[in-house]
Amino acid sequence: MARVLRKERPETKIILAEPANAQLLGSGVVQERSPEGSPAASHPAFEPHPIQGWTPDFIPLVLQELIDAGHYDELIPIPGPLGIEWSKKLAQSEGILTGISGGSTFAIAMQIAEKAEPGSVILCMLPDTGERYLSSPLFEAVEEEMTQEEIALSLSTPGFHMPAT
Repeated sequence: MARVLRKERPETKIILAEPANAQLLGSGVVQERSPEGSPAASHPAFEPHPIQGWTPDFIPLVLQELIDAGHYDELIPIPGPLGIEWSKKLAQSEGILTGISGGSTFAIAMQIAEKAEPGSVILCMLPDTGERYLSSPLFEAVEEEMTQEEIALSLSTPGFHMPAT
């Protein structure tokens, strides 16, 4: 995607993000690779982190090629708890159900938006759903039963039907 954006819209800024406590790219340490390009070992800067779906214990070759070609403008580390916070905010205030990676991506977009010039366009993709995290600590504070206010809201939504109890 970065290659296409660079070609079609060279003014586009590409921002990469990675967990603050597992900065493989930010460490500056080169990924050890086998002759065919696959990772030969776990990256020494890897640490477990809560942003599921992000940053395995190696730098994928496709990402390394993007970096080597200079197809990004900035690398921003993001603390896992901030990604969790934004995932919850998106669910509560916008009805967007995304996982911790989506919340982390959105947190970075919000940081970019705070510094952006008026009229800037910011694309933030959240290729995730929060369904798989409903039973995880991410949504443990969500009550199992709906409040009267939530029920009234759901009844006002076209096409939404409460199941019979």
